[in-house]
Amino acid sequence: MAKKSFYHFLGCIIPHRYPSVEKAAKLVFKDLGIELLDMEGATCCPAPGVFGSFDRVTWATIAARNLTIAEAGGHPITTGCNGCFASLWDANHELKHDAELREKVNENLAEVNREFKGTIEVWHYVDALYKIAGLEKIREQVTRPLKGVRMALHPGCHWMRPKSVKQKDDSERPHIFRELCETSGAEYVPYKDELICCGAGGAVRTADVKLALEFTKQKFDSLIEAGGADMIVTPCPFCELQLDMGQVEIQKYFEKEYTFDILHVVELLALAFGHEPEEFGLATHLQYIQRKSEPAWQRIGIKVEES
Repeated sequence: MAKKSFYHFLGCIIPHRYPSVEKAAKLVFKDLGIELLDMEGATCCPAPGVFGSFDRVTWATIAARNLTIAEAGGHPITTGCNGCFASLWDANHELKHDAELREKVNENLAEVNREFKGTIEVWHYVDALYKIAGLEKIREQVTRPLKGVRMALHPGCHWMRPKSVKQKDDSERPHIFRELCETSGAEYVPYKDELICCGAGGAVRTADVKLALEFTKQKFDSLIEAGGADMIVTPCPFCELQLDMGQVEIQKYFEKEYTFDILHVVELLALAFGHEPEEFGLATHLQYIQRKSEPAWQRIGIKVEES
């Protein structure tokens, strides 16, 4: 079977805030025999809620320009960001099914000698791992099962919604992301507000950070009511930012302290595959930098030698 290759769309938040996610993704995909290709010339996706709400044609044009890079190379795109996935997948879908929008977008793209042709697909990391690698192969790579680690999940909004269009999972009773995370050996902890927004999306964080944090705090309190967890895992770096840095901000605005370790799904799998946290920079997450702390190593299943 030929080796599967994807163009690796990083977006903005991964390289600027969570480079550990990029490195972890490269480790995990390489371990699974999937090639990630640098996507030279890619720009912001752009953000689906903000750009798409103000000017649909401009949003679709910027997204389509990114899509044409992959079309020229002949490989599909994979991304580890829910927002990037939403923009690229939705634009790809709309342009394939809306001739009027496609004509307007291609008029714009002609100014930079590009044309959207609709020849490639867009995959989230979760889909690529679940469908291309497969759970069985992923389990075979696990050398450090995170037994005894209580793991809560935050799937986020844009990866599987709108359900009627994406048709990849039941957005009210999702199982794909949970099954993928459970290959790590960690114990899944359900909680009431697992499926609500992290609080950051739709420019809420930009417009009113305190309001955004109220959503985040609600999620944390819901998880505590369910018995708590050792870590929260998400497939989105923007959600990761809100859940991670949000703990520092909640302490400032609400004077309440939370100490959850927040991991992207590829960081979780990198640990389960036996990679050391230093290989991908887990301790560079924003809450650790702000608090001058480090992950709760023992709690997330990493043995630390006592000096």
